[in-house]
Amino acid sequence: MNKHLQHLIDLSIIDKEIDAFEPQIEEANYNYEAALAKTKSIESDIENLTNEIKDEEVKKSKNELHLAELSQKLEENVKKSSEVKTEREIKSLQLEEEIAKEQVTFANEEIQRLEKIIESKKEQIEAAKITLEELSASLEKVKADVDIKLEKINNERQEVFKKKEKLLSEINQKGLAFYQKIRRWAKNTTVVPVEDQACMGCHMIISDKVYADVIKGEDITNCPHCGRILYMKANEEE
Repeated sequence: MNKHLQHLIDLSIIDKEIDAFEPQIEEANYNYEAALAKTKSIESDIENLTNEIKDEEVKKSKNELHLAELSQKLEENVKKSSEVKTEREIKSLQLEEEIAKEQVTFANEEIQRLEKIIESKKEQIEAAKITLEELSASLEKVKADVDIKLEKINNERQEVFKKKEKLLSEINQKGLAFYQKIRRWAKNTTVVPVEDQACMGCHMIISDKVYADVIKGEDITNCPHCGRILYMKANEEE
């Protein structure tokens, strides 16, 4: 087989090995990233609950202020009742008192409702903090495991890069440029074998002449249909 063709076949194998590391890295990072995302989600929930509690406390304060104003108004009405003289004034004062008492009842009920909401949200925050603490502890272990896996993958990848560097120092530069041009679109199917007289890149049948050239392996032969670099496996050559 042509030495330059063999170099391109070897390069395509190495490039496949290098590309195969990416999914391994993604898989190693997945568990950590998922746990980290969950941690951030809980932190966001705690922040949102805290802000909601502040809003409810503002509403509660407004109702308490209104309640104080109503109490003062009722006290003033008690003083006024000793001073009124006409029946019309008495009825007007009684109506004011009834309205004020209704508003007092409503304000008290609203304060109680808001206190329950505040208490419920505080309980949710405490539960979220416990979950967050547990998750943070497990996150450290997950990160440690991921770091070990990534270190192993990186070491293996460095060895493959060394193989590639050595091969690139030996490879024909014209052939390399040709290979890289095809690889831009063909990716890991830049160099493909021929099986049953068909290109294993596009799966189209090649002519007898092209097939004969591939079998000889004296020159770099391209698929006439897709342009990929073709070669014949050793067992097929036999």
